[in-house]
Amino acid sequence: MYKMQLLVCGGTGCRASASAQIVENLNASLKAHGLEEDAQVVTTGCFGFCEKGPIVKVIPDNTFYTQVKPEDAEEIIAEHVLKGRKVTRLLYENPKTQEHVADSKHMGFYQKQIRIALRNCGFINPENIDEYIARDGYSALAQVLADLTPQQAIDMVKQSGLRGRGGAGFPTGLKWEIASKNSADQKYVVCNADEGDPGAFMDRSILEGDPNSIIEAMAICGYCIGASKGLVYIRAEYPLAIKRLQIAIEQARECGLLGENILGSKFSFDMELRYGAGAFVCGEETALIHSMEGSRGEPTFKPPFPAQSGYLGKPTNVNNVETYANIPVIFLKGPEWFSSIGTEKSKGTKVFALAGKINNVGLIEVPMGITLREIIYEIGGGIKGGKKFKAVQTGGPSGGCLTQKHLDTPIDFDSLVAAGSMMGSGGMIVMDEDDCMVGIAKFYLEFIVEESCGKCTPCRVGNKRMLELLEKICNGKGNMGDLEQLRNLALVIKDTALCGLGQTSPNPVLSTLDNFYDEYLAHVQDKVCPAGQCRALRHYFINPDVCTGCTLCARNCPVQAITGEKRQPHTINQEICIHCGVCYQKCKFNAITVQ
Repeated sequence: MYKMQLLVCGGTGCRASASAQIVENLNASLKAHGLEEDAQVVTTGCFGFCEKGPIVKVIPDNTFYTQVKPEDAEEIIAEHVLKGRKVTRLLYENPKTQEHVADSKHMGFYQKQIRIALRNCGFINPENIDEYIARDGYSALAQVLADLTPQQAIDMVKQSGLRGRGGAGFPTGLKWEIASKNSADQKYVVCNADEGDPGAFMDRSILEGDPNSIIEAMAICGYCIGASKGLVYIRAEYPLAIKRLQIAIEQARECGLLGENILGSKFSFDMELRYGAGAFVCGEETALIHSMEGSRGEPTFKPPFPAQSGYLGKPTNVNNVETYANIPVIFLKGPEWFSSIGTEKSKGTKVFALAGKINNVGLIEVPMGITLREIIYEIGGGIKGGKKFKAVQTGGPSGGCLTQKHLDTPIDFDSLVAAGSMMGSGGMIVMDEDDCMVGIAKFYLEFIVEESCGKCTPCRVGNKRMLELLEKICNGKGNMGDLEQLRNLALVIKDTALCGLGQTSPNPVLSTLDNFYDEYLAHVQDKVCPAGQCRALRHYFINPDVCTGCTLCARNCPVQAITGEKRQPHTINQEICIHCGVCYQKCKFNAITVQ
């Protein structure tokens, strides 16, 4: 029994900042001090506080070290482990009080979070099934197999009020019930781990930090619907998640938790991985199924739904990673406990990848009903650099941009849709006063056009035409008719596209038109980008009172648009200038202004 454990974040983000080397250095330092029997170094999943990673947490005193570097390992061992003294310089500093905070429970980032789907991330070694079992892992599966009929288990999921966390928000228990009532010689349980939204890393982090929770949940689902086969469709760009999931599956088989007659019951269930190539449209369940079958990843019209005819034409239940991660807890703590969290129609918690112009970038799990203001200013720590909040994009390319007036909107499925956005899978990107909302709409349309499967004309052609209009507007060549056409196109695509991804693709355009119409007008009527982000609408001028005539700008201008004698103020020919900004970057005297 170790007296102390040092938990080191082993998620993808911290690994990119040398957390694996930190583990190696901590172990080497323990050995050098003869402390191998007293303290243990454990590589865990993501702690969530990505802005302050790599993170090292010391148990049992819960000391939370942030932005740790490999060279800090020796000091942590020599001071904290050996002498019992905290390394103050590595502790989190409260930005408001400038006081050091040793325990994560007293950090604003964590105080309003409730971790259900992320309950084990940052606490256990995801490559050791014994640590998962020690935290009640597979107890839910044992309970279901021993005490409940499939319908009783489904009823508990229905009573919990859990809705799908992949974006659509369909009631999970009802989905399972539909699949259970369709008879077939073979049924399938599918986990959608094809996370494709820009800035989203929720499912990846769960798989990296707690893969056994997904295996357990899929086995429970298999028992409920009468399926003996599970498939995880995961993008090949997630190598660490794939590795840890493979290890967890193998260990579960060795422990008799996958395979024939699980835990001495008559229920048999096994699973395997299928790899995606990163196509965004394969997040849609019918396209995902076609991809797993070896066909082109294109959606098909529903009905029939996958619960009726899915993988290989058999009844198939598809849920995403986060949805499954909630399942074991519902059985361990009861559906009433789960439904006591959240709102009337949106129960439980939601995991968000909080990113963008926010002080505390990271992975958060919050109760449904919390407001955008609480997330951005309390958990997120406000806008970077003291800038003014402008918008937050929720729901990825399928969502919309919400503004200052929406900050007190509760986060739940229905409220976000009513505000012109959606929950989506959980991406949340914060923007400040320096972001151009027309450019943001163009960014998401570029993504959609690139990722469209091309099967239906509204999405394939309509979104391309919308993108062309946005490019025209950002280049200062738009007119009022373009704005009308842009809205009409968006509404037509919304009504006529084949799948949910195509139908929601106009949302970023419609929400920015509704909430930031003045910015569109500035681009079209005044030929100005208020945020100064659209290159074609930026104009550079030299202040003759400041210019020293050093000629540095003229020498670096790629089109020779700048003229003037040495030691005399220079000028920029606006007809030749290509708005590249090189002169602005090179000037050492702040003589060049942007308008």
